[in-house]
Amino acid sequence: MSAQCEVTAKRSAGAPMGLFERYLSLWVLLCILVGIALGSLIPDVFQGIGQMEVAQVNLPVALLIWLMIIPMLLKIDFRALHEVSQHWKGIGVTLFINWLVKPFSMALLGWLFIRVLFADWLPAEQLDSYIAGLILLAAAPCTAMVFVWSNLSDGEPHFTLSQVALNDLIMIFAFAPLVGLLLGISAISVPWDTLLLSVVIYIVMPVVISQALRQWLLATGKLTATLQTLQPLSLLALLATLVLLFGFQGQQLLEQPLIILLLAIPILIQVYFNSMLAYWLNRQFGVAHCVAAPSALIGASNFFELAVATAIVLFGFNSGAALATVVGVLVEVPVMLSVVAIVNRTRGWYEAGR
Repeated sequence: MSAQCEVTAKRSAGAPMGLFERYLSLWVLLCILVGIALGSLIPDVFQGIGQMEVAQVNLPVALLIWLMIIPMLLKIDFRALHEVSQHWKGIGVTLFINWLVKPFSMALLGWLFIRVLFADWLPAEQLDSYIAGLILLAAAPCTAMVFVWSNLSDGEPHFTLSQVALNDLIMIFAFAPLVGLLLGISAISVPWDTLLLSVVIYIVMPVVISQALRQWLLATGKLTATLQTLQPLSLLALLATLVLLFGFQGQQLLEQPLIILLLAIPILIQVYFNSMLAYWLNRQFGVAHCVAAPSALIGASNFFELAVATAIVLFGFNSGAALATVVGVLVEVPVMLSVVAIVNRTRGWYEAGR
């Protein structure tokens, strides 16, 4: 183990995942069942919620998404950007994977699996929408759960923080053009006004609000306590959003439960492909394992909260795009935990060849 990683391992608090984070996939599965049941029992209520829109933005969902995103963004200190130069190789690898490999590989996998291999088992009218959802899922790197993955792999905390801060800054400017480009390549109509509106509502405004709130909480010494209070609320908001989504998608899923499995396959492939590619590239460049591990994890994980919100705004509750992003939530935790296990168990191999 390198000296840098020894220091990181000693400094790491080793805090385990919380109850919600550890069993997130189980809670998502329960939300699927609850949403489908409620959607069948009280469909009028869900239709009423779906009609509560202003400028194509569903107000209940917007509130829930803000409750998800803002507590996560409170953890980000954009002043950490000055540390980027200290880990420039790992930063470069992660940026390459996040912005030049992952979105395009997902677009390719979406076309291959959804339009070619699985087309006969999926509703023909939703094929484009499923591909759009997969693209949205891969177009933005994760900003919250990566801190958990980094901790579990003894990752360098300063690298993780600076990488996430840099990705968030890039996302403000690159998310809409990247999504528009990939949807266009996939021959999917791009509603640019709606896409830009979603960027303002779900990226720009939460970043501005969270950073202003962060400065005030730091000044009053209440940041840590506030984060501990808001974290469960953030996850509960995610679960409530999923109940709404599956309340609208329930009938379709009951008729074709195979859809979730088919949508999960390209997501699984792209996670393992991108994480292992990032891991290997870091090894080739001689990057310390405590940087390479979180680099691989950040390179593979998705900002599914943003993907869910944007899919709803662009395509609606009942769309295949919304369903595809929710499948991403379903597989995120167990798949990323398996990637954590891989990078931890191969530490000896990694250090031997670095």
